[in-house]
Amino acid sequence: MVKLKIAILISNAGTGTNLQAIIDGVKSGRIKAEICTVICDKADAPGLERARQNKLHVEICQKKEALLPLLQKLNPNYICLAGWKQIILDEVVNAFPNKILNLHPGLIPDSADGTVKNPDGTDALWNKAMLTTKAIANFLDQKASYAGSTVHFLTLNFDFGPVLGRTFEKIEADDTIESLYSRLKKKENQLYVQVLEKLTSP
Repeated sequence: MVKLKIAILISNAGTGTNLQAIIDGVKSGRIKAEICTVICDKADAPGLERARQNKLHVEICQKKEALLPLLQKLNPNYICLAGWKQIILDEVVNAFPNKILNLHPGLIPDSADGTVKNPDGTDALWNKAMLTTKAIANFLDQKASYAGSTVHFLTLNFDFGPVLGRTFEKIEADDTIESLYSRLKKKENQLYVQVLEKLTSP
């Protein structure tokens, strides 16, 4: 049986916890695939050390125009964005439809004009076009009852695409950006593995 191949795209913006969660998911057999490469846009990313410790193939891709030829050469079944911050050109999205997974720090609805409900029935925040720190701050600024994140397929419609899974985290009265994100991050790591487990199951 041919194993599915996953390419993981990271940057120096994060610490590599989603990468590590996926590595652990593959090692445990929950994710029935192999990591064919870890691609990074910078040579100094902390996640690269995690990749090398686990003897994974590493590629540095500093120019956005170089990403498509690299991915076409590797031909992965799924591409996981895990802190990737380089712009992904439309041609890459078009070449890998419903194969590029993104984790967004907000609750993406199933339809462009829809809303997601929090566990308490209130409307969840999409946080469209917000990067992580701004998105977490928005949950607090808007006095939301829950924060949350979504794993979805990347499409040409920015921060929107078929939803593969969501996770919620109750906001506490004394939460800061750091305290809230530290709890949500753990759930994001679990969510990414759960989504890949479903996608790679026979």
